Amino acid sequence: MARRSIGIVMNGVTGRMGYRQHLLRSILAIREQGGVRTAEGTVLWPEPVLVGRSEVKLRELAERHGLTAWTTDLAEALARPHIDVYFDAQVTSARVEAIRAAVAAGKHVYTEKPISEDLDEALALARLAEEAGVKHGVVQDKLFLPGLLKLKRLVDGGFFGRILSVRGEFGYWVFEGDWQEAQRPSWNYRAEDGGGIILDMFCHWRYVLDGVIAPVRSVQALGATHIGERVDEHGKPYEATADDAAYGIFELEGGIVAQINSSWATRVFRDELVEFQVDGTEGSAVAGLRRCRVQHRSMTPKPVWNPDLPATEDFRSQWQEIPDNTEFDNGFKAQWEMFLRHVADDGPFPWDFYEGARGVQLAELGLRAWREGRRLDVPELTP
Repeated sequence: MARRSIGIVMNGVTGRMGYRQHLLRSILAIREQGGVRTAEGTVLWPEPVLVGRSEVKLRELAERHGLTAWTTDLAEALARPHIDVYFDAQVTSARVEAIRAAVAAGKHVYTEKPISEDLDEALALARLAEEAGVKHGVVQDKLFLPGLLKLKRLVDGGFFGRILSVRGEFGYWVFEGDWQEAQRPSWNYRAEDGGGIILDMFCHWRYVLDGVIAPVRSVQALGATHIGERVDEHGKPYEATADDAAYGIFELEGGIVAQINSSWATRVFRDELVEFQVDGTEGSAVAGLRRCRVQHRSMTPKPVWNPDLPATEDFRSQWQEIPDNTEFDNGFKAQWEMFLRHVADDGPFPWDFYEGARGVQLAELGLRAWREGRRLDVPELTP
């Protein structure tokens, strides 16, 4: 069986997301399974070149996983003749310049989101990639979560009847960094470094709502910086200048109302770190990262409000579990495989820079809606 190597410059792999999800659980996992097979039977074999700012971290990472190609010089990495793809998992503020360099070098580009900090830059990158004739894609991992795949199955199958509303809860307590180490990098809480939960999570909510439920047509949002001071990775206190919580209301096509709370300053009292409840005329569903439970109209109980007596019903037991009916792979890995096939033999890949720009658009409008205290329409964004 023919094997084709694909060289991938992976920038930002010393960070939490770049390492865990993209290097370890995607590219190295693909190599461990023997590569990615195309429709024609060719096996695609990813050859990563690790790029970052710390020589010490890169060397340790490469040695840990038996890799030999790494460098702190992005230009040198992009100039290597066997490189096909540039991948970016850096801080948001460093992303645009690096992607421009990769496009100029003629490399296909796959990047974490948000693709940029504002819509104009995102659209400029999309046009630049189109003009250069390189393929481009943006990570939209939550579409590949088992829970949301099951939810999408219900939507496509007409389970809900007419969908009325969506309620989403996302978040957890991110430690301030003083008495316990923070589990997210400090740049997330500095607006000047591209931080902020609206810029981060509204990009996710755009593709989740558009792709699973219905297109977003308007947005209202209230942001907050609940924790005003944090401690960074070096034990130094710093002012948190970015929003760490966002409370959004989105109107979707067809009059569907979606409410999504996003917070890094909340303690979890739910089954999973993110959950969406979808209510329709014929039934409801609650979907998380992996699970999805439903309650059909015919099986809906008849609760009665009585604050004078303890609740006698186990409400959770009244819902039914949706079966897997298939095997679910890691979502990041599944999308990586699609992008590699897209590069190699033009396989389908709908999540290009323009889709990434739609996420930035919603984040930008969400921030503006917060500042101005009003509801804003979301204009159609076409290439």
